[in-house]
Amino acid sequence: MNASTLHKILYVEDEPDIQTIARLALQEVGGFELCICSNGAEALALPDEYRPDLVILDVMLPGMDGPATLAELRKRPALAEIPVLFMTAKAQPQELEQLRAQGAVEVITKPFDPMTLAATVREIWHKI
Repeated sequence: MNASTLHKILYVEDEPDIQTIARLALQEVGGFELCICSNGAEALALPDEYRPDLVILDVMLPGMDGPATLAELRKRPALAEIPVLFMTAKAQPQELEQLRAQGAVEVITKPFDPMTLAATVREIWHKI
């Protein structure tokens, strides 16, 4: 169980509608500090001083996909140990296991319920 408090989340998602829903669900309802990037390159361009407690990555991103973004984030000492969740519409068991094998602590499937997303993220956080 994670003893630290979850406060700052880096969310990488390219769809503006999903960004808006996630902002409402995580920031307004959940009370988290949220930084949203539209692609992996934007996430990697954040200064090293920005240290989220958790990263949520969409799997399908333009240019560099979620797994490739995760691999690049892991190369940065400041971000190497930060837990990462993937979000995906691909929910076949073998796909979910593959994403976990690539380093995700968990996978949230789309479409997600905006009313329970913050609670789901907190539940996952307390298990890691």
